[in-house]
Amino acid sequence: MRRWFIIWAVVLAPMLGWAQDLAAAVPAAGAGGPVFTQELADLLRDNRIALDTVWVLFTAFLVFFMNLGFAMVESGLCRAKNTVNILAKNFIVFAISSIAFWVMGWGLMFGDGNGFLGLSGLFFAAGADNSPAVGTAYQGVYGALNWTGVPFWAKFLFQLVFAGTAATIVSGAVAERIKFVSFIVFSFLLVGVMYPVTGHWVWGGGWLQQLGLWDFAGSTTVHSVGGWAALAGVLLLGPRLGKYRADGTVRPIYGHNMSMTALGVLVLWFGWFGFNPGSTMAANFNDIARIAVTTNTAAAAATLSATVVAWRLLGKPDLSMILNGCLAGLVAITAPCAYVSVGAAAVIGLVAGTLVVLAVLFFDKLRIDDPVGALSVHLVNGVFGTLAVGLFAQDAIMPATTGNGLFYGGGLELLARQALGVAAVGAFTFTLALAAWALIRATLGLRVSRDEELGGLDMGEHGMEAYPDFQGFLTK
Repeated sequence: MRRWFIIWAVVLAPMLGWAQDLAAAVPAAGAGGPVFTQELADLLRDNRIALDTVWVLFTAFLVFFMNLGFAMVESGLCRAKNTVNILAKNFIVFAISSIAFWVMGWGLMFGDGNGFLGLSGLFFAAGADNSPAVGTAYQGVYGALNWTGVPFWAKFLFQLVFAGTAATIVSGAVAERIKFVSFIVFSFLLVGVMYPVTGHWVWGGGWLQQLGLWDFAGSTTVHSVGGWAALAGVLLLGPRLGKYRADGTVRPIYGHNMSMTALGVLVLWFGWFGFNPGSTMAANFNDIARIAVTTNTAAAAATLSATVVAWRLLGKPDLSMILNGCLAGLVAITAPCAYVSVGAAAVIGLVAGTLVVLAVLFFDKLRIDDPVGALSVHLVNGVFGTLAVGLFAQDAIMPATTGNGLFYGGGLELLARQALGVAAVGAFTFTLALAAWALIRATLGLRVSRDEELGGLDMGEHGMEAYPDFQGFLTK
């Protein structure tokens, strides 16, 4: 009987989240002597770490899979003559991110340093940090991650896929007129320098984290950073040829494949179940279940509100607005997903779906051309999602918020901290991105020639077409 109990404890308890409780019971003794030994306690601990590691890696794989979703959404919402270019950007951007984050980004973001940036372990991330030790037993230079027993390289991969997401956001906003080489250079600078610095502020033990900014999975840290960087690029690039008439009115430029776009959004919705629940970086069954539901609820509510608002304002339930509504809800819930109730998540989603439709129309009025709505989805709702923590957070759900949101009697303190974080990250990223884009424009050039833009970047930049048998028909 004792043998079966030990097998149950070793094999099943970690899956039920009981490993830590069982390990704590090691000193206990029954009538027949000690039931548990130190060896068994170590085994239980190792099993828990293994389970946490598998969870972190699995969710990292889901976030990596989101690259497919972004590629499908962006290419589907743009014209056929630019499909190869958009797919090439979405493919190469993760390769760029992988090298940039390994060489520079990781150390700047998580290396021990000061409130502004990491200084220890700065170049070429290395795993010599005695993981999986935690707390005071941790002797590595990446102290901001010492709260989890997950091994170093699992932490690295999970953070890498987030960095890659920030760079991918830029691709859609500058689509159909940017030089391929210029996008490559900017992506390296974004992931190697800009994203890690503000990431250090929020997640790496920097000044905003010390101040009390809460951004669980990255509404600001990932999405608005990508959005601010994209906005700077769009302003310097200017709109696509033919997008705006001489009187300032909008000439719609339709995407060539809405089937691909819809499938891409479904891939992203699926991948977000890694993005948000995975940010626990531990297989805590209560937390990951609740976060998955708040994530899904916000996406569903935003899809519905975007449908209604687009129908009301445009006269038709525009599919691109419906799809971007879903993404807006996912972006908005990314920061507060661990801190709010399911009901609050629904409200956040309803607001996000409304905001994305209004934002698309607003940017068009300003003649800011964003072919896929990336600014409306990631920038506008990244900002809103971060502020939503200050409105809807509840200590009863996640005590680490150190204060209820405004709508739950918490006053303005938490909301003010969130707003300060949004402003600081936005000002830094936009300024640095604008300077980087300007430098690239002065040296390499930003925009393709008029003839190349009219003919399509596929042939001009890559010498091939995505649909060679049907290209003439699809571009009419």
